[in-house]
This record gives sequence, structure tokens and C-alpha cells, in this order.
Amino acid sequence: MKVADPIERARTLLQLRRPDDAERELRGLLAQEPENISGHALLGLALIQQGQVGDALEEAAEAVRLGPDQWSAHYLAAHVYYRAGRGEEGLTAARTALDLQPEHAPNWEVLARVHMLRGEWALMVEAALSGLRIEPEDCDLVCLASLAYSNLGDERQAFAAAAHAVRIDPESALAHFVLGRAALRFGDPRRAAESFREVLRLDPGFGKARDLLVTALKQRNPLFRRLSGLRGRFPNGWRLIFLLPVAPPIIAIFIIVAVLHWLAWVTEAWTVLRLARAKATSLLFEGVEARVSAVCLGLVAAGAALLGLGIGLGLDAIGTAGVAVMTLVTPAQEAAHTGSPRLRAFLYGWAGLLALAIAVSMALAIPWISLITIYICLFTVWLASRLRGRPPQTV
Repeated sequence: MKVADPIERARTLLQLRRPDDAERELRGLLAQEPENISGHALLGLALIQQGQVGDALEEAAEAVRLGPDQWSAHYLAAHVYYRAGRGEEGLTAARTALDLQPEHAPNWEVLARVHMLRGEWALMVEAALSGLRIEPEDCDLVCLASLAYSNLGDERQAFAAAAHAVRIDPESALAHFVLGRAALRFGDPRRAAESFREVLRLDPGFGKARDLLVTALKQRNPLFRRLSGLRGRFPNGWRLIFLLPVAPPIIAIFIIVAVLHWLAWVTEAWTVLRLARAKATSLLFEGVEARVSAVCLGLVAAGAALLGLGIGLGLDAIGTAGVAVMTLVTPAQEAAHTGSPRLRAFLYGWAGLLALAIAVSMALAIPWISLITIYICLFTVWLASRLRGRPPQTV
């Protein structure tokens, strides 16, 4: 059997998204030839596709150790680092691959992807255009250029590149994806939804397209579109607290922004629940998002009922608790929209503690406990934003 046979089979299996089969093929090869450079490099790629980050990084490093002068070892290592979210190592590997082979367009593609991971949009455009000077009809490079232009706010170039990518390869899921990203970025959610539907038709396993289709469907609601822009606009607004000693009225800004965030979350809950009940979109909202939205609308209704009861009976503790119950929407939604399981569990626990404080306030008839809880609930937007940080935008 020729040495190249298992390598080619492994490449084909990776292209078919069968990394477990590719791993078996490569381990069989490496059992016979432990120093096969391509075997280690491709094994790293197969492992990272299965989420085995530590082992994948070891295989990538071993490939580079065995073949420090081979551009392909650095190229595949850069892909492993990129998928592992290791931007600095990925940048070093991609640049080394380019130093060894600057006329290979895929080397520029992986460099563009690493810049995307690092949020370096101008450098991402530069890398993509450098690759396109070598391969002008490379659909993936055009897609990456479009995505970078979108993040730079260049609407004309973003749409032009995305449309060109679709013309190059009408069956490319990535081409339709970046067209949808551009439409979503520049305020055309209807067009974005159409593009993301096409992505899912071409590639049903494209998870990010499903998530962004949901976002596009939500943003077709004008009220949701306007209010959702608030989230993420003030992630560092907590720093205004340092101005309080010299400008106490600035607390009003905190309150207004926090209330608008709360209103945005309520609008999102209503939009999601409406879409979850529509036949055409119900399958997109079968998970926790729809359940949390129903709970949040229930909190608003229950809080309003308690507020009305408190006003009617003249009981401040019940009325204040009713407002506090309504503000629980903010911590509940912040928890549901947090990707990290650990942080999500923490925020759900945080919401549970706030709910307990409200219950204690009602039981002991102490309105000020609920009043403090109201402020804490509303200000959870800044707590959650600090915990989450800013995730990289990759494809």
C-alpha cells in the first residue's frame, strides 16, 4: 500500500465531515510510520474537529517539530490553532507558512481566518485580497473579504463581495451566509432571513446560520430591531459610576439605559413566543429560548398582577415586590443568552437568589428589600456583559 493512500483517504474523510473515520485512518498510518509529518498534521485537524483540543494541539506541534521547513505542516497547524481559538499561535503558524510558500492562496486564507478570530478586520481584508491576487475566483477568500467589510461597516464592498461569491459558486453555503451577514449588519433582516434559509438548505448542519436566521426573524419586528440595538451598545457603561462623586445626576443615565434593556428583553420574549407558535418558524424555537420567553412573559404578567393588588390594597410591600418580579426578566434573559454553561449556571443562580429576596420581602413586608432587588435586577445587564466578554466572530 502506498503511503499517500491513507493520507488521501484521510483528506477525503475530513472533507466529508467524518473526522472520527479520518482519525482511525491516520492512527493506522502513524502506527507504521510514527514520523509521518502529514499524518500528524492531519490527525491534529481530525482531533480538533471532534473537540479534542489538547490532543489536537500536541499533534500540530509534533508535525511542526518533524517538518519545520514544510509549509504544509505550519498551514495545518494554523488551522488547528484557529479552531482552538488560539489566535497568537495561529498567527505565528500562518505567517511561517506564508514565509515558506507565499504563492499558495490557502495560506492567505488561514491568515485571514486568524485575523478574524482576533477581530483584526482591516488585516483580514488585506490577507483575503492578497490571496485573491493569486486565485481571483477563490470563493472562500471572497467570502472572508465580505465578512471583514461588514465588520468594518463598508456596506458597498460587503455586498459586492458577497454577491460575487454567490456568482462564483451558487451552491456555496458560506457565500449565502456572508450575504446574510451583510444584510443583517446593514438593516435588511428580510433579505438576511432568505439568505440564511438558503444556507440551511445547502448545509443543514450550519449551526451559525440557524442562530442568525432566528436573529433575522426577530429583527423583522421594528420595535425589537430598535431596542435590540441597545444590547451591547453600553457594555462598558459601568465605568460611568466613577463620575458619580462629581456628577450625581448621572445615575439617571444608568436607570434609563437599564430600563430600556429590560424593555428590549420583554420585546424579545414576546417576539420569540410569537415565532415559536407560527407554523413556518416553530421548529426554530423548540429549545430553551422559547421556554425562557414564556417564563419571562409570565413574570411580567405576575408582577403586574402583584403591583395592581398592592395598589388596590394599599400594601407597599406587595406592590414593590410586583415591580421586582417584572424586573426578573433581565437576569433570566441574560442567563439564557449566555453561551458558557458555567456562566449560564451562575446567572441562573443569581436570578434565583434575586427571586428569593423578593419572596422574603413579601413574607416580611419589608418593601426596601424588593426596591434594592429591582435595581440589582436591572443592573444585571452590566454584570452579565462583564462576565461574558466579547466572543470572536468566526465562520
